Amino acid sequence: MFDEKDVVAIGQMLVNPKKDLASRFRALFTLRNLGGAEAIKWISQAFEDESALLKHELAYCLGQMQDEGAIPVLETVLKDVSQEPMVRHEAGEALGAIGNPKVLNLLKEYSEDPVIEVAETCQLAVRRLEWLMSGGSEEGADGNPYSSVDPAPPATQKSVSELRTQLLDESLPLFERYRAMFALRNMGTEEAVLALGDGLQCSSALFRHEIGYVLGQIQHEASIPQLCAALEKADESAMVRHECAEALGSIGKEACLEVLQRYRQDQERVVKESCEVALDMLEYENSGQFQYADGLMRLQGVS
Repeated sequence: MFDEKDVVAIGQMLVNPKKDLASRFRALFTLRNLGGAEAIKWISQAFEDESALLKHELAYCLGQMQDEGAIPVLETVLKDVSQEPMVRHEAGEALGAIGNPKVLNLLKEYSEDPVIEVAETCQLAVRRLEWLMSGGSEEGADGNPYSSVDPAPPATQKSVSELRTQLLDESLPLFERYRAMFALRNMGTEEAVLALGDGLQCSSALFRHEIGYVLGQIQHEASIPQLCAALEKADESAMVRHECAEALGSIGKEACLEVLQRYRQDQERVVKESCEVALDMLEYENSGQFQYADGLMRLQGVS
């Protein structure tokens, strides 16, 4: 068990820019699993860091904790136009994940943000809150085997073919397409994985990045070619490429390691750092010191 001094030491590791990024990520995951006001305080302090990758993961973890004590800092990050779009997007998503309707008006305001990824994220978060307010329940997470708090509930059971059609139909609201995405993820079959991979060709960078995220959760080898293609695509959004790099690290096969090694010196900092952290975490996982049950960046089992 961790005592107060341990939490302080872990928090100091997280906020220390002189420490390597992988060690700071491990500190973040530990704080996320510990929870509570002290953990939120330390996580919040790290939003002053220069790494967009770290800051985006801070926001993600605060959302997954679902503690209303994190709302003020997440609101501040969402409003701060000097923060990178991927960080503001993650703050908006985290506010939706916490599920308190008091942030509804703020999310509606930023649903019109000039940064499209931020706007689309807030639109999704508004829909999620409205779904909860209309009686939607997170109990059991509708068959979600990953214990993650998702931006949308899965669609009601349909065939893979029907869900793929819903996933790729760009005339539908993004919320409905996300519902198909999470239903396919929960299925986890090779057919479902290949259908999800087709989503990497859709027009919304936010949507493509979420496809990368769920493929990392599933950890199915069938997705490797499409994830590699997205990472290797020079004109792809860094937000998408970084998520595909994390997914490849989560899958961890030899082909994944080769491409991660190749892009660990990428010109895009967030892609470079994602590859570096992915490779470090794989080394840790293979050493038996940690177990990752929900993709590379989603540490479980810390007590």
